[in-house]
Amino acid sequence: MIIIDEILISDAVVDEHFLCNLKACKGACCWEGDFGAPLEKVEMKKLEAIYEDIKPYLAPEGIAEIEKKGLFTFFEEPKEYGTSLLKNGACVYMTKDALGIAKCGIEQAYRDGVTDFYKPISCHLYPIRVNKDEHRSFEALNYDEWDICSAACTLGKKEKLPVYKFVKDALVRKYGADFYKQLDETVNHIKNNPSNQD
Repeated sequence: MIIIDEILISDAVVDEHFLCNLKACKGACCWEGDFGAPLEKVEMKKLEAIYEDIKPYLAPEGIAEIEKKGLFTFFEEPKEYGTSLLKNGACVYMTKDALGIAKCGIEQAYRDGVTDFYKPISCHLYPIRVNKDEHRSFEALNYDEWDICSAACTLGKKEKLPVYKFVKDALVRKYGADFYKQLDETVNHIKNNPSNQD
């Protein structure tokens, strides 16, 4: 385990490999699972502010569900807010392209310059999940291994791309460039000095 700025980074984030292979999975993480993408409080407020702007980028069924149940939902088991889901488990912000690959309506709006909000940081960071305990100021980054991402693991190994490098932009977005630089330097130090490990 590595600790940077009092944030714990699990060994798997450094040791495992990952590179999204959308041709293989079609973006299944956008419609599989029991819970929506975790949302931070500031992100919930942001979604409320930009909804009318991103609405044209959403699928009709997503819009219908949002206007029926809301932009986000409180999920009991993880005890956190996340993006709302359709009855089939798909994220309400998901659309599909001509090849049937899942796309994020929020991200599409961002790419068109309609909004300055890229997408929820939990989506951007995936397959890293952030575990928090706000009472103890505890925060840990863990690798969320999911069988639907097996093609991404295979491609990541082929390209020798560690999880933390795959999500570099997301880590910089959430924690800053200095955090990522420290993490990368620490990983390289450990790999170049294996005898210093416990």
